[in-house]
Amino acid sequence: MGLLKFIVQRKILVVLLVCLILILGTYAMTKLDKELFPSIDFDVAYVEVDAGELAAIEVERNITSPLESRLQTIQGVERIVSSSGIGRSSIQLMLEAGSGEDVLQELDSIVNSTTNSMSQVNEVYTGLYGTNQDYEFFMDISDGNMEEMSYFAKNIVKPRLESLREVRDVSIVGLEEKEMLILFNREELQKNDLSIPDVLGEVQKANSEVTMGQLIGEVDTPTVRWNSSLHSINDVKEIKIPLHTGGSIQLSSVATVSLQEKESASSVWKNGSKDFIFIEVGRAANTTQIEMAEAIREEVNLIFKEGLVDGFSFNEVVAQADYVQDSIEGVTSNIVIGAIIAIVILLLFLRNIRATFIIGLSIPTSILLTFLTMWLLDYSFNMLTLIGLGLGIGMMVDSSIVILESIYRKKEQGYHHLQAVLEGTKEVATAVIASMLTTIVVFLPIGIIGGEMGQFVLVLSAVVAITLISSVIVAFTLIPSLSEKLLTIRKNKGNKRQRIMNTYGRLISWTVRKKRHSALVILMFFSLFVGSLFLITKIPMTIMPDVLNRYAEIGVEIETGVTPSEKQTIVSKVSETVAGIQDVESNYVMDNGNLLYLIINMTKDDDVTREQKEVNEEISRSLRSLQEDYPIRGVFSLMDGGGGSPVQLNIKGENFDTLSDIADDVINNLNKIDGVVGTTNSMERMSTQEMIHLNELALEEDNISKTYIMQFIEQQFSEFPLGEINSENEMIDLVASLEEPIEIKSDLLNLPIQTLNGEKKLSDYVRLETVNVPNEIRHENGERFLSITADIEGTDLGTINREVQSLIENYEVPAEYTVSVAGDLEAQQELMMEMLLVLVIAIFLVYLVMAVQFNHFIHPFIVMSVIPMTIVGVIAGLFITQRELSVISAMGVIMLIGIVLNNAILLIDRTNKLRLAGYSMQEAIIEAGKNRIRPIFMTTFTTAGGMLPLALAVGTTGNYQAPMATVIISGLLFSTFITLLLIPAVYRLISSATSIFKRRKNKDENKEIVKHDNNEDSVVSL
Repeated sequence: MGLLKFIVQRKILVVLLVCLILILGTYAMTKLDKELFPSIDFDVAYVEVDAGELAAIEVERNITSPLESRLQTIQGVERIVSSSGIGRSSIQLMLEAGSGEDVLQELDSIVNSTTNSMSQVNEVYTGLYGTNQDYEFFMDISDGNMEEMSYFAKNIVKPRLESLREVRDVSIVGLEEKEMLILFNREELQKNDLSIPDVLGEVQKANSEVTMGQLIGEVDTPTVRWNSSLHSINDVKEIKIPLHTGGSIQLSSVATVSLQEKESASSVWKNGSKDFIFIEVGRAANTTQIEMAEAIREEVNLIFKEGLVDGFSFNEVVAQADYVQDSIEGVTSNIVIGAIIAIVILLLFLRNIRATFIIGLSIPTSILLTFLTMWLLDYSFNMLTLIGLGLGIGMMVDSSIVILESIYRKKEQGYHHLQAVLEGTKEVATAVIASMLTTIVVFLPIGIIGGEMGQFVLVLSAVVAITLISSVIVAFTLIPSLSEKLLTIRKNKGNKRQRIMNTYGRLISWTVRKKRHSALVILMFFSLFVGSLFLITKIPMTIMPDVLNRYAEIGVEIETGVTPSEKQTIVSKVSETVAGIQDVESNYVMDNGNLLYLIINMTKDDDVTREQKEVNEEISRSLRSLQEDYPIRGVFSLMDGGGGSPVQLNIKGENFDTLSDIADDVINNLNKIDGVVGTTNSMERMSTQEMIHLNELALEEDNISKTYIMQFIEQQFSEFPLGEINSENEMIDLVASLEEPIEIKSDLLNLPIQTLNGEKKLSDYVRLETVNVPNEIRHENGERFLSITADIEGTDLGTINREVQSLIENYEVPAEYTVSVAGDLEAQQELMMEMLLVLVIAIFLVYLVMAVQFNHFIHPFIVMSVIPMTIVGVIAGLFITQRELSVISAMGVIMLIGIVLNNAILLIDRTNKLRLAGYSMQEAIIEAGKNRIRPIFMTTFTTAGGMLPLALAVGTTGNYQAPMATVIISGLLFSTFITLLLIPAVYRLISSATSIFKRRKNKDENKEIVKHDNNEDSVVSL
């Protein structure tokens, strides 16, 4: 009371502090970074190994398994999942929370030391998965001459953009580059008794630059260098090749030398065509996406003004910054609209402009105090923090409303200005603090949620907590200070309000008059609760909603070993299929080895004719239909936030044949589930290999080594890089290979080999055995497993989850083999279990806060009786709107626990105080309801009104905002009626039961006292 009196009497100090908050908060708001998501490193590390053309079974044996055995020794690694394919090994390490950076250092050391001794390894990549993308700004150059466009991209765009402070690097895909190709004629080599290594050695000598040593006796100690560089195609053709018989011939006598267009290692197609150049720009450290986009656009405008774009088109494709800006603008406008709605609702209830002004001033003060705190904690404006602010805006005025209404009512009762402020604030202080704490403590268990989802919701929860704490600080300082002088009372204006209170009073009076009336009310609400549970299966479920608006990212996984021409055919068909879908504007396909990465832009604004979800479903459905005719393994969205394919089952075991048999059986059962489409098996496609078996006796007779035979066969299929030549100031790769590649088995076996015993055929020394091997082999913690994946159509993940669980429970698996869910199904189950645990702990913490506040074990249970009943409103809201139940909406449910208890706390707190003042139980319940009905309605409708724009949001952030806001609004509105009707009924029954228990206990104690007194009297008489 003393501190409050000091605050009220020091209005100038409060005003100055508010001004300081407004100034610093505005400054902080301008300094907060803007990004789509906060920069988060997930607790998942990866190792990617390029092993050329090595078979999957050899990759597993020689690369993956040795790496796994070493990586399992790293402290902090919880699980290792690997995939061995043709020429690649991919390993993912699931780590303990927060151990990413520490593990990464040891990971790099182990991977490097292990792979250094592996001759089959070409490249190794390691890192941590995170929200930051490698490239976030994309452009293309098209509709022109490829040579001119390549020069423009390589010599103008790349250096100018990389000179910008905001740009980390620029990657260019699709450049027209040349290489000089030396194609050996096998017959000419044989005729001149030359081997491929002989010729390659001479070419390398003719095109080398080597430091030979130093002349230490000379001034400045000059170095001696060998420089025999080649500069033209004629220089290459005229290279002298010594013959074993003496003399020499030119290289052109045994090989064809030509300048050709280089086949790009990575490719991008635009609407099915490769005649364009794709540019990707990466963001520098400590730079936001918006800053980078602004800098790039400014530089590109200068390039256009200088007339450097001539004869071709230079266009922006996708800028991540646009989605960031749209998100910020969308959420900001929703926050402003929500605040206006909340103020209008207050004005309608209070019908007092001064009171509304006081509350209205508290909103920007609380928001700017929140911004200041976020800036000090190094938070940013992003999708999650803005949603947290949007949700907090409705609750932001709750504390202020309760305190203001209490002061207002005290003034109505005739209290003097200062006394009204002190008494009114004191009366609700504990309830306001308890309400804030119950809302905040529900977020404390959020840390239990693991993985990236846990980090996401932790950020959102922190912002909501900051917002609420800021609002309570403002409520206890600004509101009392301004209310003393500014808040005035209008007389004789409460007839309508009085009628509402009288009607409510009669209803509560009937409810608490008799115990059976209270029991009937409780039974009615319980019936609603049980009935609502049957609607849960009708609510769509997912893990995370789509992020971006009118834009899709799709992965098309193709078979291992597909040739470049086959890949071109697939891409052309994929692009043609996507382009034919209504509302698809353009599409880009990027070649990432066995994965085709699709970027699909859709029509916007006035050109939109269909919802994005409908377009996404048709894209996936149309692409999956290609699997029957093309070597496509699977199609999946890269934007749903899940852990992999929507449906994924893992079958563990060692034997390939048994795994395949189980997989076939499971797939047959899966295909019977409505909504499951596009089932695939990670081992259903096999590669044919020709295994070489040596005739060791023949090798020994002709004195030929195994190494010689291996190198001879390898030379028939290899390309030999021979460095670069500087031709007209352009560096061109020099590459050699055989003119006529070996394409069939008989040609290989019939190749002649020169031996000491004359010319012989390769077939004299080797035989080939045809075997089938899997294209991909997967491990989990070193144990083999096979994956069955599928997509879903026309239904939701939750429904499919229940069906798949039933399938697994009823399926008989052979001994030493297991079938389990993975992918999105596994992620959904884990998240739901974690969210359930969070819910239980949150409820306990809420009970703990209220038990301390009420100093009572029973009263918190009365307040918490609203929690199960509130679920009725949640289920009804999601069912009616058909919003998805996801991690985001589940967060809304957890948040709702703290919110809905606030009204009940106000009611119970007032009831207890009235009973202490001498009111009977029934009188206290009725009077407390009348006292609190106005602040309960005001806080409920301002919170719901403030969140209404979020619930109605569409576009970039609508999928994230709307489900959570829908959960809170529907649950909150229903909980209001619960609070005003159910709480009095529960209070009546529990208080009656407690009174009966106390009377019986007192009666038993009295009997014991009487019995004890009688015994003493008996002793005395003796």
